[in-house]
Amino acid sequence: MTLERLDQALTADVEALKAEGRAKAPERVIVGHVPPEGGRGPRYRLEGAEQLFIRMNSNSYLSLSHHPKLIQAADAATHEFGVGPGAVRFIDGTFIHHVRLERRIAEFLDRPAAKIFNSAYTANLGLAMAINSPRTCWVGDELNHNSIIRALRISGVARENKAIYRHNDMDELSRCLENVPEGIERVVVIFDGIFSMRGDNAPMDEILRRCEPHRERFPQGLVTVVDDSHGIGAYGVTGRGTEEYTGAKADIVVGTFGKAFGVNGGFIAASPAVIEAVRQKADTYIYTNPLSVADCAAATAALDVADGPEGRERLVHLREMTRRFREGISRLGWESIPGPHPVVPLLVRDTARTRELVRHFYDNGVLVVGLTFPVVPKGDETIRFQINAAHTAADIDQALAVLESFTG
Repeated sequence: MTLERLDQALTADVEALKAEGRAKAPERVIVGHVPPEGGRGPRYRLEGAEQLFIRMNSNSYLSLSHHPKLIQAADAATHEFGVGPGAVRFIDGTFIHHVRLERRIAEFLDRPAAKIFNSAYTANLGLAMAINSPRTCWVGDELNHNSIIRALRISGVARENKAIYRHNDMDELSRCLENVPEGIERVVVIFDGIFSMRGDNAPMDEILRRCEPHRERFPQGLVTVVDDSHGIGAYGVTGRGTEEYTGAKADIVVGTFGKAFGVNGGFIAASPAVIEAVRQKADTYIYTNPLSVADCAAATAALDVADGPEGRERLVHLREMTRRFREGISRLGWESIPGPHPVVPLLVRDTARTRELVRHFYDNGVLVVGLTFPVVPKGDETIRFQINAAHTAADIDQALAVLESFTG
């Protein structure tokens, strides 16, 4: 067969990943959903497993994906316009639901304009394509998401035109800005709002303070970009994310509808000029079909729920469940990274023990994610828990009881 040699080479590649400890485990398949009842949150059925599972590895922080308003909105939009757009945006693939969602997320984040993408990953790629130039210098946190790293590579940012500062090290950020090469016309300081593996946030107020003395140095300005995919909807008193929590505002915001809002898709929110440049120059926007009208209608409904009394109630409950879990793991003598975000890392600091603990949780009906060497450095092995608004006190206590029963 024509693929025989390629198959052999790729199989060898995958075997090498396994030997290095970097291969992904087989994907578990969710085959059923059991709604909340009797003081417990939702449970899930997995293919090949008899027991029910609590998901403590889901990004759906507000637990909106089964909300009747979202389902009704998606159903109505689909019945009117069908299941697919039939074209890219600039070839009559733009429907009223795309425009409504762009207006709604811009309003939610107090920005004049926004553009939606199939994911926050493609939004980051598209933004870099739109605002990079041969004389642009990019400065970023060392723990920035993979999509930001790939965005700079795909956009052809030269090695000498980028600088990386140690995680949340503001003195090093200042040094990076002071050492921007001669001839640079614009500078982009880019960072995650919430660092998804740690649950800590960028100190945005301090980042902006360190950037301020350099704003006038460059002919085309210095701009700040925050990817707040894990923050927007789940963080801050009204769910406006890391900006609300820190009291600071970036120039450009990238985010997602696929986490707190429980739907799908990503976005960029910024000035009308930036958004038009994105529309004209971002390959990941121009050359692919957009979100379905169902996704857009559901995401708009999610924003409406999140922005109202029910959304506030869910945020209050989410914070309470996060606090309960954090206090519980501390009481049991385990180490974490402090903070109020519902991403709660459990620092195990040993690869074998981390894998044993992940298996222990699975055997006791709790789904979690383990991060082990060489994916993370030796000594940083972690289990990431993600608290959702659908979790109840009984769910949290059950997970803590599983942790307490671990003897490895």
